[in-house]
Amino acid sequence: MKGFLIDNSKCIGCRACMVACKQWNNLTASKPVFFSGPGYQNPRDLDANNFTLITYNELETGGRMNWVFGNRRCMHCNDPGCASACPVKALEKTPEGAVYWNAWKCIGCRYCMFACPYHIPTFEWRSANPEIRKCTMCYDRMKVGMVPSCAKVCPTGAILFGERADLVAEAESRLRNNPSAYVHQIYGKDEVGGTCVLILSEAPFDQLGYPTDLPKRSLPSYTAQAMEAIPGVVVGLGLVLGITYKLINRRGEVAAAGEKGGRA
Repeated sequence: MKGFLIDNSKCIGCRACMVACKQWNNLTASKPVFFSGPGYQNPRDLDANNFTLITYNELETGGRMNWVFGNRRCMHCNDPGCASACPVKALEKTPEGAVYWNAWKCIGCRYCMFACPYHIPTFEWRSANPEIRKCTMCYDRMKVGMVPSCAKVCPTGAILFGERADLVAEAESRLRNNPSAYVHQIYGKDEVGGTCVLILSEAPFDQLGYPTDLPKRSLPSYTAQAMEAIPGVVVGLGLVLGITYKLINRRGEVAAAGEKGGRA
């Protein structure tokens, strides 16, 4: 299973990955919009025309204020909540690792947007034929042996692409060999059952906008327990209602018989 290792300490904020992603996926250019916050970051968040986003965060590191860059994109969960929530299986986890969206299956319910713990899928609100939009790990490139566009153009090696197991080993090696340079965590290794996007950072992940209150278990594993319990609950409820009906009906018959005997 393939994946990314993103080392935020190596990112220089050039946004070449964003441009390459737009070029490969034929995404419309975004007009810069000023908003309160990091003055150099644009756009504010992921949207239908931006599948990856470099975030600008001015934080104190090494005793002074520095720009620390984050990288937001689909995390390609090992057991994706979005695919589990989709009623028509328009989203699927591929053997290669990518969580891929099938346009011809989608009915536009947007359940995937609510199910994603990272708030990644977006919707084409202004389109007459709207689609769910997100990073696909350049699945079309992967199928023919090519490297995803963002990893190919990164000038500093901040984005590595390869087998997930190898990337975990590489991340662990970096933490072990240079512990003072990183927060001692591989983000995505265990979150919600693990993801195919692994992230190293020189600053706390919550300060870079990454959700840090996520469980270790995958989200579908929680709903699976509830769904497995439904047949038993339905059967049990049916038995209780049936017995209750018989008792009430029997009580009515006894009362009716008593009234008839009294009149005789």
